[in-house]
Amino acid sequence: MTAVLKHELRNYFHSLTAYVFGAFLLAFVGLGATLYNLQAAVSNFEFVLSFGSLVFVVIVPILTMRVIAEERKQRTDQLLYALPISTTQVVLGKYLALLIVYLIPLAVISLYPLVFSRFGDVYLPTSYGSIFAFFALGAALIALGIFISSLTDNQGFAAGIGIAVILLNYYSTSLSAYVSSTAAGSLIALFVLVIILGLVIRYLTKNENLAYGFYFLGGGAVLILYFADREILAGLLPSLMKTLSLFARFNVFVNGVFDLTAIVYFVTFAAFFLFLSVQSLEKRRYN
Repeated sequence: MTAVLKHELRNYFHSLTAYVFGAFLLAFVGLGATLYNLQAAVSNFEFVLSFGSLVFVVIVPILTMRVIAEERKQRTDQLLYALPISTTQVVLGKYLALLIVYLIPLAVISLYPLVFSRFGDVYLPTSYGSIFAFFALGAALIALGIFISSLTDNQGFAAGIGIAVILLNYYSTSLSAYVSSTAAGSLIALFVLVIILGLVIRYLTKNENLAYGFYFLGGGAVLILYFADREILAGLLPSLMKTLSLFARFNVFVNGVFDLTAIVYFVTFAAFFLFLSVQSLEKRRYN
């Protein structure tokens, strides 16, 4: 795993990837600090991070689009399978390298509250609690980006899908006010979710019987729930959109509350998509 980590870091810092990522993140957060802390004279640095979280929509897909997609395109992923390490170690090595690239500009950002506190009242616990949540949010999105990159050998396609998915997650709380809150609307949404999950299972396992079994069991469970008690499904779709939003959970920290359940959610989210990335690579290895 250490060899993969060093190789990835060397690639990032011998190219423009790490520098462009860091520059975008620092520029966006710097713009937010100028607008909120300097011009508007607001002492809450956490508001700057809330503003800066939008930049993840662009920089995370750009950072992660090549991590596995380029390996597949150049056929160098076959060399990874020949290494005396497991696929899990390969994915973790790549993930840790991305976290290090992410931590470098974040370390610079962590100095901002200390600087501003010299010129005004800054509540440091809330600021650094929000910075920690900002790191956890980015770590979760990076894991998602790695999984998307593992599904294709086209970097542009991986970046486009990543931007669309993260943008949808960013606005999911706002969009929840415009989606159907009826039981029928939730039923349709759950059917779509079952189909998507079934397609993912089919892609990762290449087992059509397993996918069809999931369709049958998942669809049957949804229908039973719908006819047994429709009230359970009423309002489920907007509630689900709010619950799955990473950015909504991050905003809790911005409001001054250190939400441990949100941290657990970020960690679980990252672990889940890293697991899917491992399964995606394992499927390609055996194919």
